[in-house]
Amino acid sequence: MELADKSVVVTGGAGFLGKHVVETLRRRGCERISVPRSKEYDLRKERDILRMLDDLRPDVVIHLAAVVGGIGANEKNPGSFFYDNLVMGAHLIEHSRHKGVEKFVAIGTICSYPKFAPVPFSEADLWNGYPEETNAPYGLAKKMMLVQSQAYRKQYGFNSIYLLPVNLYGPCDNFDLETSHVIPAIIRKCEEAKSRGDASIMLWGDGTPTREFLYVEDAAEGIVRAAESYDGPDPVNLGSGHEIAIRELAETIRELVGYDGRIVWDAGRPNGQPRRRLDVRLAKERFGFEAKTDMRTGLEQTIKWYKEAYS
Repeated sequence: MELADKSVVVTGGAGFLGKHVVETLRRRGCERISVPRSKEYDLRKERDILRMLDDLRPDVVIHLAAVVGGIGANEKNPGSFFYDNLVMGAHLIEHSRHKGVEKFVAIGTICSYPKFAPVPFSEADLWNGYPEETNAPYGLAKKMMLVQSQAYRKQYGFNSIYLLPVNLYGPCDNFDLETSHVIPAIIRKCEEAKSRGDASIMLWGDGTPTREFLYVEDAAEGIVRAAESYDGPDPVNLGSGHEIAIRELAETIRELVGYDGRIVWDAGRPNGQPRRRLDVRLAKERFGFEAKTDMRTGLEQTIKWYKEAYS
């Protein structure tokens, strides 16, 4: 698909990942890009989805919008995380089909994988167990878009693809400590402790879980490549293929920030899923995607952006 010739709606296009996807589309020559804003279209409401599709008339929908948060936010709000994400995806796919959208790109989540999936996570293992409990409602709600995409492809011939990005980080991330993910939270804690002269910071868990991270600009490139070149029913992972322990990650951020204090681990807080690393071979095979940004370089760019944005 030549995206430069298409009208593209990017839900969540003003958000962290969305800003980078919109910029990647522009670099491809795409001029008709629409970013529906929540104050005008509440995508949790069916009538607003219908109005948005009538107003913007997209050929392609890239659905990035989601209600998201870290472990704490997921523990406090499992019902709303489930409902809001479920209804957004279900109504968007259904009404995109009715309105003649040519292609729907559904963005899932690594949280959909079973808690004890074999590492690296292969797309074939997506249904072999229940997700990690603290974010299972969110993960399952997003996974329903895969079910719907496959069912609609089979019954209606609707071209909806489903991508599974791993944990993202980079410039424009959410640094609110109540709702942010691990990398921006650690960066902010280290920067603020450094400026105050605090002797230590406290982080959740014991630092032993491992995670894989994907720099947001790489993720945007993978999504746009899939929109251009992938038309299959199978879910596809988007990741870097590299795993790092949270303890090592925290020490690296502490060093890059230049914070000399200690890191104290609150082992009474949940660790989340023990390990996360993706099998990323399918993305390379199906649409030639490989991550380009190494972890240290990505962290340096993220810290630089945070200092400039919050100074």
